[in-house]
Amino acid sequence: MSTALADRHCLPCEGGIEAMTAEAARASLTALDPAWRLDESGRQLRRDYQFPNFLRTMSFVNAVAHIANLEDHHPDLAVGYNYCRVVYTTHAIDGLSENDFICAAKMDRL
Repeated sequence: MSTALADRHCLPCEGGIEAMTAEAARASLTALDPAWRLDESGRQLRRDYQFPNFLRTMSFVNAVAHIANLEDHHPDLAVGYNYCRVVYTTHAIDGLSENDFICAAKMDRL
């Protein structure tokens, strides 16, 4: 199912829709790599990546930025020498939307 999800594209979200329920988010999580986690509230999707060095970390960050630009859906990133934490949430609805899972599935392909 993650392949089908990764083949989709994000739809603009300016608010006016409900965020996914925690139950729906948990169900959608099964389509992603098991390293993805939901926060306690079920409103954020997170994954921590480790890399052998700074160059590999920044190459990954640049690939994430490319996906974000193409999809017009941007994660919050925390970046250091050999790690990157990626957090998705749809700020306009203060929770998760299908866009978050689409982008996470695209990252699973990296």
